[in-house]
Amino acid sequence: MIELIKTARVAGFWYLLLAIFGILGFMVFHSQIYLSSDPEQTLTNLIEQESLSRVRLLFELLIVLSQALAAVWFYKLFKSINDAQAWAVGIWGSINAVVIMLSAIAMAAAIQIAGSEVQTFQDKVLLIDLLGQLIKHSWKVGGLFFGLWLIPMGHIIVTSERMPVWLGRTLILGGIGYILSTLISYMGFHHSLLNVLTIPATIGEFWMIGYLLIYGIRPLNEQNEA
Repeated sequence: MIELIKTARVAGFWYLLLAIFGILGFMVFHSQIYLSSDPEQTLTNLIEQESLSRVRLLFELLIVLSQALAAVWFYKLFKSINDAQAWAVGIWGSINAVVIMLSAIAMAAAIQIAGSEVQTFQDKVLLIDLLGQLIKHSWKVGGLFFGLWLIPMGHIIVTSERMPVWLGRTLILGGIGYILSTLISYMGFHHSLLNVLTIPATIGEFWMIGYLLIYGIRPLNEQNEA
């Protein structure tokens, strides 16, 4: 049980880093460089703020790293509880890391193209526009796999009662919300209310991080065994 609690806290640590890197990279620095509706300004930003562009790339790489490690530790945490669903958590989390890795590759390519002396300015704008769209849609499609990783995670919690049941239900609802938000937006419907669908995921994630770091995981008791 001591070893399991240690594993839970390590999983919580990687999950916390994933949240921190995501907030800093995507919510703080991203809009300072990448403007999906204005590739010319994006190119200017990449040229004039190269150092900041590389900081943004660094956070993207750290997001990939922390997501991959969180997926591994969540598998280790849950495999003794429900092996099949633990594999689902590990696989979907790892795939999400791979999808975001495509965004990191596009960012690295954009920085290199911006500093190239071979292409003309207009050629660079076209390439930056393409890479910017790849970054944008990597994150949007990643929403599918992020939703898929939350659902089995929540289901393990609900069925095992090794953590608060409502934490598990919130994660399941958040996972469904991420999937619906992605599918609806790609069907051509765009509305600010779509952001409401992912609110349960945000609540569940920070609740999960806090619980893992403070409590770890509950011991298996007679009621759980029944």
